[in-house]
Amino acid sequence: MLPDPSTEFGARVARRLAEEPIAWLTVVDGAGTPQPAPVWFLWDGATALIYSVGNAKRLDHLRADPKVALHLDSDGHGGDIVVLTGEIVEAPDEPAVPDNPVYLEKYGASIAAGSWGTPAVFAETFSVPLRFRPRRVRGH
Repeated sequence: MLPDPSTEFGARVARRLAEEPIAWLTVVDGAGTPQPAPVWFLWDGATALIYSVGNAKRLDHLRADPKVALHLDSDGHGGDIVVLTGEIVEAPDEPAVPDNPVYLEKYGASIAAGSWGTPAVFAETFSVPLRFRPRRVRGH
Protein backbone atom coordinates (compact mmCIF):
# COMPACT_ATOMS: atom_id res chain seq x y z
CA MET A 1 0.00 0.00 0.00
CA LEU A 2 1.31 3.43 -0.91
CA PRO A 3 1.74 6.02 1.82
CA ASP A 4 -0.80 8.80 2.16
CA PRO A 5 0.33 11.59 -0.19
CA SER A 6 -0.81 14.20 2.32
CA THR A 7 2.07 13.15 4.61
CA GLU A 8 5.63 14.37 4.09
CA PHE A 9 6.86 10.86 3.27
CA GLY A 10 3.89 10.09 1.02
CA ALA A 11 4.34 13.34 -0.91
CA ARG A 12 8.06 12.63 -1.36
CA VAL A 13 7.37 9.08 -2.59
CA ALA A 14 4.75 10.34 -5.07
CA ARG A 15 7.05 13.09 -6.35
CA ARG A 16 10.06 10.84 -6.77
CA LEU A 17 8.09 8.10 -8.52
CA ALA A 18 6.71 10.68 -10.95
CA GLU A 19 10.05 12.41 -11.61
CA GLU A 20 12.92 9.94 -11.23
CA PRO A 21 14.28 8.62 -14.53
CA ILE A 22 15.84 5.42 -13.17
CA ALA A 23 14.82 2.85 -10.58
CA TRP A 24 16.47 -0.40 -9.53
CA LEU A 25 14.41 -3.52 -10.18
CA THR A 26 15.50 -6.53 -8.13
CA VAL A 27 14.32 -10.00 -9.06
CA VAL A 28 15.47 -13.26 -7.48
CA ASP A 29 17.14 -15.85 -9.71
CA GLY A 30 16.66 -19.62 -9.58
CA ALA A 31 19.46 -19.99 -7.01
CA GLY A 32 17.80 -17.44 -4.71
CA THR A 33 20.29 -14.66 -5.48
CA PRO A 34 18.90 -11.13 -5.82
CA GLN A 35 19.58 -9.67 -9.28
CA PRO A 36 19.26 -5.85 -9.29
CA ALA A 37 19.20 -3.92 -12.57
CA PRO A 38 18.60 -0.26 -13.40
CA VAL A 39 15.41 0.30 -15.39
CA TRP A 40 13.44 3.12 -16.93
CA PHE A 41 9.89 3.18 -15.63
CA LEU A 42 6.66 5.05 -16.07
CA TRP A 43 4.66 5.60 -12.89
CA ASP A 44 0.90 6.06 -13.29
CA GLY A 45 0.12 6.86 -9.66
CA ALA A 46 -0.44 3.25 -8.64
CA THR A 47 1.77 1.00 -10.79
CA ALA A 48 4.93 1.17 -12.87
CA LEU A 49 5.34 0.21 -16.51
CA ILE A 50 8.78 -1.15 -17.41
CA TYR A 51 9.91 -2.35 -20.82
CA SER A 52 12.30 -5.31 -20.64
CA VAL A 53 14.79 -6.69 -23.10
CA GLY A 54 12.99 -9.55 -24.82
CA ASN A 55 15.60 -12.20 -24.02
CA ALA A 56 16.55 -10.96 -20.53
CA LYS A 57 17.09 -13.64 -17.89
CA ARG A 58 14.91 -11.54 -15.58
CA LEU A 59 11.85 -12.67 -17.53
CA ASP A 60 12.47 -16.31 -16.61
CA HIS A 61 13.09 -15.31 -13.00
CA LEU A 62 9.94 -13.21 -12.66
CA ARG A 63 7.81 -15.90 -14.28
CA ALA A 64 9.05 -18.30 -11.61
CA ASP A 65 8.71 -15.76 -8.79
CA PRO A 66 6.94 -12.46 -9.49
CA LYS A 67 7.87 -10.94 -6.12
CA VAL A 68 10.30 -8.07 -6.73
CA ALA A 69 11.61 -4.86 -5.26
CA LEU A 70 11.77 -1.52 -7.01
CA HIS A 71 13.83 1.16 -5.34
CA LEU A 72 15.11 4.64 -6.04
CA ASP A 73 18.64 5.83 -5.41
CA SER A 74 19.30 7.68 -2.17
CA ASP A 75 20.35 11.30 -1.99
CA GLY A 76 24.00 10.19 -1.96
CA HIS A 77 24.20 10.47 1.83
CA GLY A 78 21.94 7.57 2.81
CA GLY A 79 18.76 9.63 2.96
CA ASP A 80 15.66 9.97 0.81
CA ILE A 81 15.25 6.19 0.66
CA VAL A 82 12.25 4.75 -1.23
CA VAL A 83 11.85 0.97 -1.54
CA LEU A 84 8.71 -0.62 -2.96
CA THR A 85 8.04 -4.33 -2.84
CA GLY A 86 5.33 -6.12 -4.77
CA GLU A 87 4.69 -8.23 -7.82
CA ILE A 88 5.53 -7.80 -11.48
CA VAL A 89 3.87 -9.48 -14.44
CA GLU A 90 4.12 -9.36 -18.19
CA ALA A 91 1.64 -6.87 -19.59
CA PRO A 92 1.06 -7.77 -23.25
CA ASP A 93 -1.85 -5.33 -23.59
CA GLU A 94 0.39 -2.32 -22.95
CA PRO A 95 1.38 -0.32 -26.02
CA ALA A 96 4.78 -0.76 -27.60
CA VAL A 97 7.20 2.07 -26.85
CA PRO A 98 6.57 3.93 -30.17
CA ASP A 99 2.84 3.93 -29.37
CA ASN A 100 3.21 5.22 -25.80
CA PRO A 101 3.32 9.04 -25.89
CA VAL A 102 3.69 9.42 -22.11
CA TYR A 103 6.72 7.10 -22.08
CA LEU A 104 8.19 8.95 -25.06
CA GLU A 105 7.67 12.28 -23.31
CA LYS A 106 9.77 11.02 -20.40
CA TYR A 107 12.42 9.03 -22.30
CA GLY A 108 12.26 10.10 -25.96
CA ALA A 109 15.29 12.39 -25.74
CA SER A 110 17.32 9.65 -24.04
CA ILE A 111 16.27 7.14 -26.69
CA ALA A 112 17.25 9.57 -29.46
CA ALA A 113 20.60 10.38 -27.82
CA GLY A 114 21.42 6.73 -27.17
CA SER A 115 22.50 4.05 -29.57
CA TRP A 116 18.85 3.33 -30.49
CA GLY A 117 18.16 6.59 -32.32
CA THR A 118 14.42 6.00 -32.70
CA PRO A 119 11.64 4.59 -30.53
CA ALA A 120 11.09 1.81 -33.10
CA VAL A 121 14.70 0.63 -32.78
CA PHE A 122 14.50 0.89 -28.98
CA ALA A 123 11.29 -1.19 -29.02
CA GLU A 124 12.99 -3.97 -30.99
CA THR A 125 15.22 -4.57 -27.95
CA PHE A 126 12.91 -3.49 -25.11
CA SER A 127 9.96 -5.44 -26.41
CA VAL A 128 8.34 -6.93 -23.30
CA PRO A 129 6.14 -4.62 -21.22
CA LEU A 130 5.98 -5.40 -17.52
CA ARG A 131 3.59 -4.02 -14.91
CA PHE A 132 4.82 -3.61 -11.32
CA ARG A 133 2.22 -3.39 -8.56
CA PRO A 134 3.59 -2.32 -5.18
CA ARG A 135 2.23 -3.85 -2.00
CA ARG A 136 4.50 -2.11 0.51
CA VAL A 137 6.63 1.01 0.63
CA ARG A 138 9.35 1.80 3.09
CA GLY A 139 11.97 4.45 3.38
CA HIS A 140 12.99 7.60 5.15
